[in-house]
Amino acid sequence: MEGFVNTFLEVRGLGKRFGGLEAVSGLEFNVNRGEILGLIGPNGAGKSTVFCMLAGSLIPTEGTIVFRGKNITKLPSHGRAARGISRVFQGNILFRNLTATKNVQIGLHLRTGIGLFGFVFGTPAARRKEELLRDRAREILRLCGFTDEMMNSIANSLPHGQQRLLSLAIALANQPELLLLDEPVTGMNAEEVCSMLAIIRMLREKAGVTCIIIDHNMKAIMELCDRIITLSNGKKIAEGTPEEIASNPAVIEAYLGKDENAA
Repeated sequence: MEGFVNTFLEVRGLGKRFGGLEAVSGLEFNVNRGEILGLIGPNGAGKSTVFCMLAGSLIPTEGTIVFRGKNITKLPSHGRAARGISRVFQGNILFRNLTATKNVQIGLHLRTGIGLFGFVFGTPAARRKEELLRDRAREILRLCGFTDEMMNSIANSLPHGQQRLLSLAIALANQPELLLLDEPVTGMNAEEVCSMLAIIRMLREKAGVTCIIIDHNMKAIMELCDRIITLSNGKKIAEGTPEEIASNPAVIEAYLGKDENAA
């Protein structure tokens, strides 16, 4: 694909079985550095299972996942986070009684190198580091459209759309190279959706973040993604540009069903 120079993520023969149920089978695709890839399909198509395997919360039954040339198929989620893969979950996983800034600071602690003793007893080094983390947290929140008032608000008091943006900010605290976005615009109004899409584009353009996105908002997927993969019954049935996917007969049939009256 013009504009992308190297394969960033490779998925080969990926499959997952739960007992006798084959949730995903023989899935293969590449993701290029700097690309925004959409993963769509009707309910039960296997999208969430694929995301869990990419994130490391599920280990594949078969197949391989290669990230930046390294096989990460059996690497747990914390190991993938350390390698630059972050996930924004469908539900808002927040410290609900802490401020937005504090939520992002906690995310930043993964990279601090300060021990528990320093935080508990407030050593000078820990206090200086904490100030730097607070400043960095606020930078990330500004990137996600937060005002000073919003940054100081308790997470649980924020509207749903702002909680989704806070979830994104927490994921960005890990400085990801690959961002897995699980229904990022679910429950948002039209204005909030536009803001989220603009931020995702900005992350790609200014920070080079590669994204894979699942969402039921097809308008958002079609506007945002460079390329889309469609799943049905755990298998890939189509791959192409948004325009190609929108007119693909197999995709239309998967979503709408087969017209029994068609010739």
